Amino acid sequence: MLLEIARWIVIFFGSFIILCGFIMLISPGKARSILRKAGSTNFINYAEITIRIIPAVALIVCAETSKFPEAFKIFGWIMLVTSLILYLVPRKLHHQFSMKSAAILKPFYFRLIAPFAFLLGVLIIYNVSSM
Repeated sequence: MLLEIARWIVIFFGSFIILCGFIMLISPGKARSILRKAGSTNFINYAEITIRIIPAVALIVCAETSKFPEAFKIFGWIMLVTSLILYLVPRKLHHQFSMKSAAILKPFYFRLIAPFAFLLGVLIIYNVSSM
């Protein structure tokens, strides 16, 4: 049962990454404004980090039964550890980093990396399909 729930969370996560790719491709200004909001308030900061932990744990749980177990395990652990580190980073520092990143990532760059989001999302879903 836990494995099946984790599998559906991973599928949802892959779909979310694909949706992010579409937003970056079709509306890069919107993607940029969303990036600027990261860490902007306590609620956004801690909700973002906590929500990020859910697919990270699901990736780890699904790893052994996926097509590429080591990749899933490493990706899940990296997401989990970096999320836990972000809990310790001051919120204002996290927000400053997102603002600086948004200033660097012009709309052209969002469109340029959108295909990688599509690819990542598809690979995530493929990796857990037909477990």
